[in-house]
Amino acid sequence: MTKPTTNTINAMRTLFGARAATRVLATAGGSAAHVLEESGSRYGAGWDAIRAVQVLSEEAMKEMARPVSLNSPQAVRNHLRAALANKGHEVFAVLFLDAQHRVITYEEMFRGTLTQTSVYPREVVKQALRHNSAAVILAHNHPSGIAEPSRADEALTRALKEALALIDVRVLDHIVVARADSISFAERGLI
Repeated sequence: MTKPTTNTINAMRTLFGARAATRVLATAGGSAAHVLEESGSRYGAGWDAIRAVQVLSEEAMKEMARPVSLNSPQAVRNHLRAALANKGHEVFAVLFLDAQHRVITYEEMFRGTLTQTSVYPREVVKQALRHNSAAVILAHNHPSGIAEPSRADEALTRALKEALALIDVRVLDHIVVARADSISFAERGLI
């Protein structure tokens, strides 16, 4: 695959903004830019922006379809921090994993208020069965910026671990995410 030209990169920045263009180029390894360049030379300078969005969407979907392997505790934390740290309300999320601990999917299952959210173990169990998960990593954020888990967080983790154990799904960790920090229940011996 040829490297995209400066003109193509600039056109992508104009169409989608600098941040999105950079992300697409990094994610797609330049292949989306190459397709855009080919189409641009075929259809001229007034190439339809809708086609560009379609091409970029296809590239993003291909990337998302690849199994993600979060192969270290730090990779898991980084992934969850990127997803949850800047939310202005509490969100309870689950990483559903296969038997090799590769990510099947990430779901934000429950949304709450600034200080709390209601979590229903039955719904987590249903989704674990639906995704044929072998393991899960639980996560939620604290919009206050303080990652310290509460007693309620510990009780919820125990209840989810017991409920999921009934269907042979292991709870590997529960991560509490704050803006600049995160706490792992597994590292603290709470799981």
